[in-house]
Amino acid sequence: MLIGDVARHSGVSTRMLRHYDALGLVRPSGRTVGGYRDYSDEDIRRIFHVESLRSLGLSLRQVGRALEDPSFTPSALVSDLVRWAEDRLEREQELLGRLRTIDASAPTGWRDVLRIVELMQELASTSAARRQQAVLARPESVPVAAELLAGAVLAESDPNVAGALRWALARSGGDGVTALAAGVRSEDVDIRRRAVRAIAGMSEAPGVTAALTDALEDPDPTVRGHAALALGRRGVTATVPTLVGMVVEGSYDVDAAEALGTLARDPECAGRIITALADELAAHTAESAVRIRLAQALVELPGAAVREILRQLAHDNDPAVALVASAFVGVLEARTPEDRTRGDSPPGNPDT
Repeated sequence: MLIGDVARHSGVSTRMLRHYDALGLVRPSGRTVGGYRDYSDEDIRRIFHVESLRSLGLSLRQVGRALEDPSFTPSALVSDLVRWAEDRLEREQELLGRLRTIDASAPTGWRDVLRIVELMQELASTSAARRQQAVLARPESVPVAAELLAGAVLAESDPNVAGALRWALARSGGDGVTALAAGVRSEDVDIRRRAVRAIAGMSEAPGVTAALTDALEDPDPTVRGHAALALGRRGVTATVPTLVGMVVEGSYDVDAAEALGTLARDPECAGRIITALADELAAHTAESAVRIRLAQALVELPGAAVREILRQLAHDNDPAVALVASAFVGVLEARTPEDRTRGDSPPGNPDT
């Protein structure tokens, strides 16, 4: 079969077939009277073998060894090809991510594209100061996709840079919650912590409550705590057990007590909270620090039941608990009837 016919049947160009011949990879078995290449059926099968191996990523040199050298085993080479393909896919995914980020930023011209690329490069810097400066010095006129900022938040380990990124993300007005919600499901606990803190700071964005509610089931207490604080301030009563637990453990206990105070504006929920705190007091009779934190949480709540519990604590066997409870009773007695209903402290009193 002449070279033109081989090219039509195999899909390999005549130029490539001549190249194979020059390399000794596929040499036609014969020549016509006029000197033209004449390929046998075996030659054509070899062409298909070459193309099959090339499709796996082998170089022409490697293809030649595979077809000619019996000692050239595929195991090591195929493992290398797998690794090279994985590396290539990773690079392509990174490129695709950058392109999607630029597209989501809706640039109006190439100057915007260059600014976004510059910001992406700055955020990838090994210098925390440089990353922070890239966020804070960004002109308001430069559009940046919320997805870019969300991705940077999830990857950022420096607390100062992370704070700047959360601030920029909350001001971006984009849908960063969706990107951050993926971080809540990460296997990396640090990423989940960063995600839930950032979501908590985006109080006006849609989807915040749903994302934080998912985080309430997280096995990590820090993730659960940040989610409970944000949801408690939003009036989500399912956070009560977690918030009470935070008071007991001393983890953001002041913030947890304030969130419980917000939830206690609902009379029905107030009763649940008071009962839960009273149960914890009964369960920790020998732990002075825990009982003091529980008393501090109680004073945030309205109602006569709270005053009664604190009056009883004012006669506690633990002098430190009794002293703190007595002080809180005085605070509650100084409140006006309206203050007692709301659970607010009177003007001039310290915030308890």
